[in-house]
Amino acid sequence: MAKKDAGKSAARKKDEGEGVKIVARNRRARHDYDLIEKVEAGIVLTGTEVKSLRNGKANLEDAYADVARGEVWLQGCDIPEYLQANRMNHVPKRSRKLLLHRKEIEKLAARTNERGLTLVPTAIYFKKGMAKVELFVAKGRKTFDKREALKKSEAKRDIDRALRRR
Repeated sequence: MAKKDAGKSAARKKDEGEGVKIVARNRRARHDYDLIEKVEAGIVLTGTEVKSLRNGKANLEDAYADVARGEVWLQGCDIPEYLQANRMNHVPKRSRKLLLHRKEIEKLAARTNERGLTLVPTAIYFKKGMAKVELFVAKGRKTFDKREALKKSEAKRDIDRALRRR
């Protein structure tokens, strides 16, 4: 009896982990910003935007999030038009509302009012069929900080390589 129960719980855990399909990543964000706090938010999308995302097409390079009028908005995210759509297609670079709880919005608004902090989207993905955005409260890095971070990561990589060879 215990074996059957163990198999079922393992299968359930496997199904929960497989529900994420990453559509787009903002790789420059980790280089340009010090990422402080992670937040997951839903996105309000039209039908053709969802279809375009399911095809794996989105660009987060110039995207950022903004708190305005008690709501969080995703600005500058490019979701290209869905090719099979008719004249009712969406505007590729429109502002998109992000879905968060009121307390989370207030917390993010307080954090972004601090000097030098901003909201940076790092990924768009589907989780259990729903489109989500991974946001980080981030602080911009200066050029010398970027060089320093690269040196540290290269040194860490060299140390890891040396330890693996042993």
